[in-house]
Amino acid sequence: MSPTHTIAHEIRNDFGVPFTHRLLFDRDVLNPENPLLDAVFEREDDDAPQSGVIAVVDQGLADARPEIKDAITTRFAASNLPELREVLLVPGGETCKNDPAIIDRILAAIEKHRIDRRSYVAIFGGGAVLDAAGFAASTAHRGVRVVRFASTVLAQLDAAIGVKTGVNRFEKKNFVGTFDVPTAVVCDEAMLESLDVRRWREGFSEAVKIACLQDAAFFESISDAADRIRERDLDAARPIIRRCAKMHLEHIASGGDPFERLEARPLDFGHWSAHRLESMSGFNLSHGEAVAIGICLDSAYSNLVGRLSKAEFDRIIDVMLRLGLPVSHPLLGDDRLVAGLEEFREHLGGRLTITLLDKIGLGAEVHKMELDRVRESIAVLHSIVD
Repeated sequence: MSPTHTIAHEIRNDFGVPFTHRLLFDRDVLNPENPLLDAVFEREDDDAPQSGVIAVVDQGLADARPEIKDAITTRFAASNLPELREVLLVPGGETCKNDPAIIDRILAAIEKHRIDRRSYVAIFGGGAVLDAAGFAASTAHRGVRVVRFASTVLAQLDAAIGVKTGVNRFEKKNFVGTFDVPTAVVCDEAMLESLDVRRWREGFSEAVKIACLQDAAFFESISDAADRIRERDLDAARPIIRRCAKMHLEHIASGGDPFERLEARPLDFGHWSAHRLESMSGFNLSHGEAVAIGICLDSAYSNLVGRLSKAEFDRIIDVMLRLGLPVSHPLLGDDRLVAGLEEFREHLGGRLTITLLDKIGLGAEVHKMELDRVRESIAVLHSIVD
């Protein structure tokens, strides 16, 4: 358009839509004596037709807690809850995000059981299943209601709280996805007791991440509790999980960009390399483990370019190690890793924007990474584990 051209007629109206994002922590939420689900699924109008629900359950959770399918069926038999129309088991982990057939199964169940926009998909599982099933639900009828039952540490303090869904395509993490605010996120701490040691520990990398970015005092709390957390002390872990979840919710609600229309995504600190490492490893590296390595890589880089002090970099490494998390991996030396920077820029849809650290508790945005410094940072991490 010519700079001298005047638009003949324009109609414009800026508007916003209010959302409520509910995060509920409790224990044994499927116990018929626990009233939490009555509040979550409370009917808006007594004269409205009864809504329905399908439950999508992470196979890993079902294997660890064989009673969960019967518990879901029994709990939803209560007359005041939506009618349970199917319990659908799906593979956990990145398998569910890599296989389009699983999304089609969920969509087929939504269609078969008449799950309309006033009905529900209740998702029980870790972050990958919440992502995949949430994506299916958000595209059916342009969005049916979702209640997330987060069953892992990573989900309860991070993955379940975001307003994003996504699946992997073209060997790229979350290439296809939507933004969708869940009706509620339910965090049942009893479900955490079924996790193996690896799945328990990996989630705390996301707590270290947000502490590094926003809250030095929270970092101290994680450091103080790290040894007990590594040994699965729930009393030590509980306040860390809940504080981290609260910080994520506050960032989404008050950070000014919940649907990521801008370039910067500070909560993706350490993620440009983490996503690449996951796919390069064939997803043998879990998301939380890859994030731990990615945080260490960007912290090493922050130190080498003169932002983060060596003492604070060492403290980050120390906390990761005491949590039982990896700080390096042989794939860091693979030339394919740096391609993750371009993928990250494409995912943002604008300039490359990476968050580094000026100090623990204070992130800083940059728009360029020096590849020689990235390689030096990798060498630093390799030297720690050699």
